Amino acid sequence: MKEKLLEEAIQIRARAYVPYSEFPVGAALLTSSGKIYTGCNIENAAYPSTCCAERVAIFKAISDGETEFTEMAVAADTKRPVPPCGTCRQVMSEFFAPDMTIHLTNLNKDVQTLTTDQLLPFSFQKEDMD
Repeated sequence: MKEKLLEEAIQIRARAYVPYSEFPVGAALLTSSGKIYTGCNIENAAYPSTCCAERVAIFKAISDGETEFTEMAVAADTKRPVPPCGTCRQVMSEFFAPDMTIHLTNLNKDVQTLTTDQLLPFSFQKEDMD
């Protein structure tokens, strides 16, 4: 499944709306039901309104009623496997299990696989609000 997710993440990059940064990113998210949700980054002239590929995929799945995830891939044209931004890491920590696998890649197909906890150790959790 890892290879399929990586390929889906690379392919969805073509749909990114990136007139400002010209930095397309794609993401593919596998649910426990076996469905794959993809996302690409969508920019806005007011930069804070921009939404990253990872969050687009997660929010699409959540809005479809999917809440259990098993694996994700993220792809961009970078020298190293693309790291998710801090906002995406926080959203991942909200919806992904601490040991969920996240594959990061670039167009050279260099891959780094990490868990949610490795991407954002000691993250702020909903339990912290109790």
